[in-house]
Amino acid sequence: MQQAIEPIARENSDVTAGMLTLEAPAKINWFLNVLGKREDGYHDIVSLMQCITLSDSLVLEESPTVEVSTHADIPREGNLVYKAARLMREKAGIASGVKITLHKEIPLAAGLGGGSSDAAAALMGLRRLWDLDLTQNEVAGLGELLGSDVPFFFRGPASLVEGRGEVVSPVEIRRSYPLLIVKPEISISAAWAYSEYDRVSPPSEVLTKKHNNIKLFSQALEKGDFEILSFVQGNDLESIAVGRYPVIGEIKRGLMRRGALFSSMSGSGSAVFGVFGTERDAEKAREYMSPHWCRVVRTIIH
Repeated sequence: MQQAIEPIARENSDVTAGMLTLEAPAKINWFLNVLGKREDGYHDIVSLMQCITLSDSLVLEESPTVEVSTHADIPREGNLVYKAARLMREKAGIASGVKITLHKEIPLAAGLGGGSSDAAAALMGLRRLWDLDLTQNEVAGLGELLGSDVPFFFRGPASLVEGRGEVVSPVEIRRSYPLLIVKPEISISAAWAYSEYDRVSPPSEVLTKKHNNIKLFSQALEKGDFEILSFVQGNDLESIAVGRYPVIGEIKRGLMRRGALFSSMSGSGSAVFGVFGTERDAEKAREYMSPHWCRVVRTIIH
């Protein structure tokens, strides 16, 4: 049975006072292979995801109605946090409401999983706030209904993700790396990226040596052998994004010129991350990557 892991609650979280504050971490995709389109319209993928020290925060307060407040430009009906609250209330069959204040630090439409992480945090927070008799795995099952990346955030900080995202297998990574995340002004819709991939790419063959490649990738990551990492796996959506938005390729080349040991687009983009030997090296590179949005972070390990 897969073990669920809650986001880190702030020290001032106090459920007894009718308020709870949670952190919702972003993620990167170390690699992303698209295996083909499914009959249900989703795509089968294989990806190694890991949480990073960039996060949104959610403040949950008891309220008679469901309300989500955020400074980000997210329509209510498209906000996964709002959908999560409505879904949880319907599942629990209760009349209670909640006011959720969402503080966004993770860029939108960047391939960093911000909306999915927010949804997972909201579900887990509501389970605590409303004292619901639901197991962690039952709550994770609700997350599957909200989005393909949501299940990962119940079983981080690092996991192999398969199927359309619902098959999540924790992976032990014991080494944390400093990263520089760079996002250009453009935003990329995951729906567009996958549909464009279908249009220009032939059907992928199932990776018969997939698990051997994953084992090799994990071993190289543990050793910091980024030369091997660069050859073992990649992001199948990256060339699609670069073809439409050349700035993504420019950012990746810029990170490598500034000392990155490894660089890749995360998810469906448009954010690109570079791995550096030290945080100081990452900070130096950040000085040269403006005017893009940049943030020095670390990968999260147990």
